[in-house]
Amino acid sequence: MKKIKIIYWISTLLFCTFLLLTSISYFTDPKFIAVFGHLGFPQYFRIELGIAKICGVILLLVPGIPARVKEWAYAGFAITLISGTVAHANSGDPAGYVINVIFFFILLVCSYIFWHKRIKARELASNSKSF
Repeated sequence: MKKIKIIYWISTLLFCTFLLLTSISYFTDPKFIAVFGHLGFPQYFRIELGIAKICGVILLLVPGIPARVKEWAYAGFAITLISGTVAHANSGDPAGYVINVIFFFILLVCSYIFWHKRIKARELASNSKSF
């Protein structure tokens, strides 16, 4: 159980830190503003995406959020990262941009898998205590 918990928290905190920093950069960093233009996205989408990512990070990190809501946050992040990979690949960006997004997608998948393993481990522990 301890190994599962450690892997879950490391992957989740790394992922959420990345998302939080990029979300803040969407509002403050001229480079990120230019990237949205380069990718062909309207500037209002940058604001929407920044707010959505901050909300998603909160949903992943706050304990007690219903599992169904966390599932939607994970799904939203997966869609965002897959879309980002496609956008960077199709706009002629260097491979490093695409690899960067794929790396964080792998962190997201790792967090998701170990989140489910934590839930199962808790259920098993709670069932064994009831006997």
